[in-house]
Amino acid sequence: MADGKQDARMARKLAIRRKAQHRHSHFYQHCSHWSFNRHSEGEPIHWYRERWMLAATALLITVLSGFLIPAWATAMKPATVEPVEHTLLPLALPKIEAPTLKAPAVEDWHIVQVRPGETLSDIFKDQGLSLTDLQHVVDNAGDAKTALHNIHPGQEFDFLIGRNGKLEGIRFDKDEATRAIIRLDSAAPGATTVARTVETREQVAHGVIQDSLFAAANKAGMSNAMVIKLADLFKYDVDFVQDLRVGDSFTVVYDNVYRDGAYLREGDIVAAEFVNQGHRYTAYRFKRADGSDGWFSEDGRPIQKSFLRIPVDFTRISSPFSAARMHPILGLMRAHKGVDYAAPTGTPIHAAGDGVIKFRGWMNGYGNFVIIQHNAQISTAYGHMSRFATERVGQHVRQGEVIGYVGMTGLATGPHLHYEFRVDGVQRNPQTVTLPKPEPLPGMQMAQFQSKVVKPQLARLMEIDNNYKLARAESTKRSDD
Repeated sequence: MADGKQDARMARKLAIRRKAQHRHSHFYQHCSHWSFNRHSEGEPIHWYRERWMLAATALLITVLSGFLIPAWATAMKPATVEPVEHTLLPLALPKIEAPTLKAPAVEDWHIVQVRPGETLSDIFKDQGLSLTDLQHVVDNAGDAKTALHNIHPGQEFDFLIGRNGKLEGIRFDKDEATRAIIRLDSAAPGATTVARTVETREQVAHGVIQDSLFAAANKAGMSNAMVIKLADLFKYDVDFVQDLRVGDSFTVVYDNVYRDGAYLREGDIVAAEFVNQGHRYTAYRFKRADGSDGWFSEDGRPIQKSFLRIPVDFTRISSPFSAARMHPILGLMRAHKGVDYAAPTGTPIHAAGDGVIKFRGWMNGYGNFVIIQHNAQISTAYGHMSRFATERVGQHVRQGEVIGYVGMTGLATGPHLHYEFRVDGVQRNPQTVTLPKPEPLPGMQMAQFQSKVVKPQLARLMEIDNNYKLARAESTKRSDD
């Protein structure tokens, strides 16, 4: 029974083998001689080419494995670090005490700006301080004391007041470039000064008059104060009330003053040009030999003429110079040998030029009357004053100095100045008389003025004019297009 089952299994295996050999007959035909089955009935094994190749490949793999596996194992093995022995030695270090850091105290200075009409005592009172505190400051101000006696609106005072209300310090400007600091919170109160950096930066303005000088200058970026400085420069040559015309132009180079990098104020004019009715006038700033600044025309003559054409700020000419006119009070035909400038009572009257007061007092018809002798030939006379200034007979006065005030004393129907210009005692028309030219700079100063001032500044003014003319031409061309 058992033999029968075994025979059946063997028969089934042989059937399966025959079926596989039949299905893969092409493989068996090619590889039948590779068989290692000892129980098969085939021929014994022979070393053909294929067997040699298989054997060589196996041998090569075996040799490579012998080299690669140990090298890889060695590379992966962590390096052995030999321990290093250290010897610890005790050292005696100096004892250092940590410093105590203390934050610097921040002082609370209170800034006060002087208002118009305010005195220093008013300012101290507003800060809750007494006149004793003020006196204490003045006593310790040293050479900065003058600044405390001459305060002005806009000036700043810095106060340092303690928690108990006691004044500990005060700061203020000794002058434009120096600050004074007075400390009162120590056993020996005193004042120190700190220098401040002051610099000037030049500004340029150009304008063409269409309506008024102020309107044109403001449009060009100039302040009213700078416009007045410009008018003062050329007032000897241009009557800014009657002579201005549409199309007149000006170019100005002036300084702005900065302190510690912040704008402080406007400075003075460096160079200027004014064209009035086709006539060109120039002014250049130059330091004289005595260190004072002056303004000169291109030919080196002072802009400030020897005489003011008009010595008062008037509202109108109430009576011109005339060989015959009807006197408003006497009702008689009489020559009017001067010019009457109507102005409000109290308007200051200025000396037309440098000279000596020859007469000061009452004169029939003229009321309060002043005569100034300027040189051997020329004198000027001023009548109908309401009152005199402080000058006395024989005293020297300078051009522009106030000698009295407009009134209507003597034979006058309203407040005005009667002004006469006399040559060798004979009255001449102040509006048309040829005024003497001032003397030019002396030789050495003239050379410096021409080379260092006129030449560079004139080139600059011309460049500015040309740039503005070009800009106006381009603007006109664009508007036409």
